[in-house]
Amino acid sequence: MASTSHAHSAGGVTPVASLVHCTKRYPGVLALDDASFSVEPGEVRALLGKNGAGKSTLIRMLTGAETPDTGEVSVAGAPLGQAGSLRAAEAFGRGVRVVYQELSLVPGMSIAENLFLGRWPTSGGVVNHARMRAEAEEALRLLGLDLPATRLVEGLSPAERQLVEIARVLLGNPKLVILDEPTSSLAAAEADKVIEAVRRVAERGIGVIYVSHRMNEIRRIARSATIIRDGRIIDTVALAGADTREIVRLMLGAEAERGAALVSAVRDPVVLEVSDLALAPKLASVSFRLRQGEVLGIAGLLGAGRTELLQSVMGVRPPNAGRIQVDGADVGRPSYQDMKRRGFGYTPENRKDEGIVPLLGVDENTLATDFSAVSRGGILSARRMREATRAVIERLHVKAARTDTPIGTLSGGNQQKVVIGRWVHADSRILLLDEPTRGVDVEAKAQIYAIIRQLASEGRSIVFVSSEIEELPQVCDRVLVLRDGALQEEFTSPNIDQDALMAACIAAH
Repeated sequence: MASTSHAHSAGGVTPVASLVHCTKRYPGVLALDDASFSVEPGEVRALLGKNGAGKSTLIRMLTGAETPDTGEVSVAGAPLGQAGSLRAAEAFGRGVRVVYQELSLVPGMSIAENLFLGRWPTSGGVVNHARMRAEAEEALRLLGLDLPATRLVEGLSPAERQLVEIARVLLGNPKLVILDEPTSSLAAAEADKVIEAVRRVAERGIGVIYVSHRMNEIRRIARSATIIRDGRIIDTVALAGADTREIVRLMLGAEAERGAALVSAVRDPVVLEVSDLALAPKLASVSFRLRQGEVLGIAGLLGAGRTELLQSVMGVRPPNAGRIQVDGADVGRPSYQDMKRRGFGYTPENRKDEGIVPLLGVDENTLATDFSAVSRGGILSARRMREATRAVIERLHVKAARTDTPIGTLSGGNQQKVVIGRWVHADSRILLLDEPTRGVDVEAKAQIYAIIRQLASEGRSIVFVSSEIEELPQVCDRVLVLRDGALQEEFTSPNIDQDALMAACIAAH
């Protein structure tokens, strides 16, 4: 049994949930190593760690899905005593709820039906729809969500779907809500709605564990962050005074980035010149130059037109006006196929819906940009496909068991490397990357930064769009700020100040 000193925090408050010296081994893996952890009522605690650090195992301990080999898990002030499937039911009964990254809503059902899925309120053996609607609308109101409970889920935005998932776990008086990457697939303005909802949850005295890789978001919502690495709780730090680089160092340990200054590979030739480009209603007059070997960042608020800018240059959405020159020659009206022939590659913002075909293999997703290179007499060569895919996998450090492994089974970071790698396979020399690190963990981000810098050192030119202001100075030679339909300010490495960059983005708002 744990001593009572573990059952209470320093302030004498009984935690809503705690782990005391918990260890969990799987064959060949020490998933959790002597971990102690607790969350108080009304607290939002960030849980940080790269993929494989032990976050999921810790969460499964709290939900009762796993039993520790040694140690004790307590919920609502008492140890979980059941084993097997009864243990999860016990944790649920005491108020532990979890919202996983992959949503589990049924699109063809209403919000109310989704909230009560599998536990319909009944009267005389018949589903009580009036009570179901009333309770559903009350749960939505608690999150500040003004939606009719009768609306079908398929008509909701991604942020609204995420909020419905959170509303579902609020039913039945929860004590602890665990949110696993709730905003990873959301743009900044949509993420704001989720953050506000989480605040409302905490204000009701519910403990919240918040798993995310977005540091700026974590700082807005959590007082403290627990960092886990290789199954061990490394530290719990107050976020108010914590330096992001120090947090990353704690997460990565010996793998931490050294913070070395960027080594510029920029050369004189201007490979792309855009003049007075317009695309209503977002872009009024955008002009910039991109040099050989340069990584050019585009910063701006959600809705500023960053995606539209890349799509216009690539010919996905031809501009209303303006001039595009490649190697000094006028393009005329750009088209996707023409820009691809000129050596351009484009990775979309929404990887899951637009960047990959989940059921196809890593090979087919990688080689889709140029099947001719792996064909013989117009027929695909299995050997050439394996060799070409293997070359990209090794070069970009993609973790995949086989070249034909379905890409949908890979982690987000490895999927994103393949999306970039398909343009390496096509030997593209100008890459337009829209949010290339969205939804990937801190280790994969560092690897993608290194890949981009390596490609630049080989003479490729890259436009890097990101909504995460803090990452732009880590990877870009220059950053331009898109605001009010035009590029307003320029920042040059190594003197890119993150705070000044953020201020430039929001200057007119």
